[in-house]
Amino acid sequence: MVAKLTQGFWARVARIILRNRILILILIASLTFLMSMQWDKMRFSNSQANLLPDDHPVNIEYQNFLKQFGEEGNAIVFAVSDSTLYSPTNFNRWNKLSKQLGAFPEVDFVISTDNLQELVKDKENKNFIFKPLIQKEIKTQKDVDTIINHLFNDLPFYDNLLYNGESRTIRTVMYLDKDIVNTSVRKDFILEDLTHLIDNFEEETGLDVRISGMPYIRTLNSQNIIDEIGKFILAALGVTSLIFFLFFRSFRATFISMCVVIIGVMWAFGTLGLLQYEITVLTALIPPLIIVIGIPNCIFLINKYQQEVKKHGNQALSLQRVISKVGNATLMTNITTASGFATFIITDSKLLKEFGIVASINILGIFILSLLIIPIVYSFMSLPKTKHLKHLNKKWIDAFVNWMEHIVREKRITVYVTSIMLLVLSIIGIYQIKISGSPIEDMPKGEQFFKDIRFFEQEFDGIMPVEIVIDTKKPKGVLKSATLKRMDDLSTVIEEIPELSKPISVVNLIKYSKQAFYNGIPKYYQLPTTQEYSFIMDMARKSSSEGNLLKSFVDSTGQTARITTYMKDVKTERMEDIDARLLENMAKIFPSDRYNTYLTGSALLFLKGTKYLVKNLVLSLAFAIFLIALFMAFLFRSFKMIVISLIPNLLPLVITAGVMGFVGVPIKPSTILVFSIAFGISVDDTIHFLAKYRQELATHRWQIKKSVYAALRETGVSMFYTSIVLFFGFSVFIISNFGGTVALGALVSATLLFAMLANLILLPSLLLSLERNIANKEVLRKPQIDILPIEEDNPKDLE
Repeated sequence: MVAKLTQGFWARVARIILRNRILILILIASLTFLMSMQWDKMRFSNSQANLLPDDHPVNIEYQNFLKQFGEEGNAIVFAVSDSTLYSPTNFNRWNKLSKQLGAFPEVDFVISTDNLQELVKDKENKNFIFKPLIQKEIKTQKDVDTIINHLFNDLPFYDNLLYNGESRTIRTVMYLDKDIVNTSVRKDFILEDLTHLIDNFEEETGLDVRISGMPYIRTLNSQNIIDEIGKFILAALGVTSLIFFLFFRSFRATFISMCVVIIGVMWAFGTLGLLQYEITVLTALIPPLIIVIGIPNCIFLINKYQQEVKKHGNQALSLQRVISKVGNATLMTNITTASGFATFIITDSKLLKEFGIVASINILGIFILSLLIIPIVYSFMSLPKTKHLKHLNKKWIDAFVNWMEHIVREKRITVYVTSIMLLVLSIIGIYQIKISGSPIEDMPKGEQFFKDIRFFEQEFDGIMPVEIVIDTKKPKGVLKSATLKRMDDLSTVIEEIPELSKPISVVNLIKYSKQAFYNGIPKYYQLPTTQEYSFIMDMARKSSSEGNLLKSFVDSTGQTARITTYMKDVKTERMEDIDARLLENMAKIFPSDRYNTYLTGSALLFLKGTKYLVKNLVLSLAFAIFLIALFMAFLFRSFKMIVISLIPNLLPLVITAGVMGFVGVPIKPSTILVFSIAFGISVDDTIHFLAKYRQELATHRWQIKKSVYAALRETGVSMFYTSIVLFFGFSVFIISNFGGTVALGALVSATLLFAMLANLILLPSLLLSLERNIANKEVLRKPQIDILPIEEDNPKDLE
């Protein structure tokens, strides 16, 4: 039924296209103009990527934490590790810097030596008060030494918060207004005002200021993504156009192809604006992907046109056959490629859904553009010259095709043994793959802000916040002596873990209160005894300034408290060990019948999100395989042909996974994309080969050997061209500063190279070896749709 309905379909499509050339070009120009009008709606991501769905328990806990205590990642830290800072001139300039920072409306407050407060006991009023650390103008070196020595030796409350006593590194902490942390205002402030201010300070003092904190890291990371979009587009255009020209030796063909993919890129940007999706590290890859994926369409169409011109020299007939003979096969290949991307839509990750939607829509869009523009533009031009057709007779291409045919004819056993050996080795490698849940692993390691991350890890034990929330189930339950003692016990556990920084909580403030009660003697920086607790807390309750400090550590009801620590960038296995150890001790120290506790923070959120993503993407890859198997079933109506077609495309994926295991490339959000993308693209070669094979079967009266060799010779050149373009096209991502993007480009390129060899050698070998099994009624049965329909052409259609 379907075959009857589709009979002659592509011939009709060819007539419609060639008879309405001007109208179609006007429509394309109009649609491109409308898409360009959507560019101003494009937005760059200002928030941290959340890989978990909104209703995931881990995400719910994190959102509850934010409601209770506000944005956790709103601090930017500045540090100097240089003894010349402690000269009167430089130290005064450092204090002036904190005043300048606090003057910005985007800044909530700043903690620095300039405004540092020391908790002291007011004997007359029997309460605690804060007095400034710096009480007079600093003029001499002795003034500086007195302040610094007092800070480092007598105020342990600020240890690891504002200073590192061992290295004598000092820092300033600036808290941004929580309302702007996830907006473009943050980006403008950091890239313009803050950067200018720090540059002036460094120029005046000669000091090197290290800067970090999640808002700062996210801003510079996002800016790197923006900067790379243009670099990728230019690199993809440059590489693909150069390879295209080297193959076809035609400026005209190269120019036409570049116009097609440039319009495709314009549509991609327009789609992002139209759907109002943010440009993230993933969606930023779509424009160059459209270039890389669009060029193979141009290769197949232009190569077919030139082959037809060489055969009979009739332009009208050649253009009609380009559409009617290649149109359906090219449509199927683009559908399978789009399917590889579309499977991301079934995941619960917003980041991946948006990537999948935009990519799949624009892959189909670039197919439509190729099918319309190339025949129409060539219809207005003269026939290609003889020199433009020389590439069809290149000796090295003939040698390559002859080599493939020789392998398929004479070395099939070797092909199978090699494939099995690669499969076994790859499976061994797969068992060595590890999962990476580090949020900073893929960041550009050559950038200064990444070096500063390592600096803060060394000096202050990390910058990625980890939060422990303790719900006492009773109002004002946090300040009970028993609760504080339990929190102190957990803090001790945290301090014993080398990858975590010293924890900060209400416990630190209570310890500081006891130290103040004993006239600031450092050895009394500890929790009060049962006897001391009541009158120290009485004094604390009379201290309004201390109540303000409590807001950072305890909620308004006094029922829920937080313990904040910071984690270094560690391997996923170690991160999971730390997670398990903390949870175990939380359960042991805080009985579930009296307390509710949970662990959260952006570092753990990213770890959980990565593991969740891996699970979802394995399902999406399985769905992609199932979907493409359905396409094969629809085209060939043969289960054996489905199996034969999938083997050469699954083997490269397994080999790539094995390589990842052996060379130590972990599974992470960027590298897990490789498999669905590569599978969707590599199946294209299978469809082109089997499409031609189906046509040759009809021509050679169902003689499989002759059909296989004829299909190999006919499609081998185009498959080789497109695979090389795809290989070098995806290789442009290697120039990225982001480790994940580099891995994505290298792995997809390698997978597609393996897939090309598999489709040109393993696939025809399987067809020949299984000749008796597939040469039956099932194969001879008419396919559901004629992939390459053999129809009568009408040269007058162009007239």
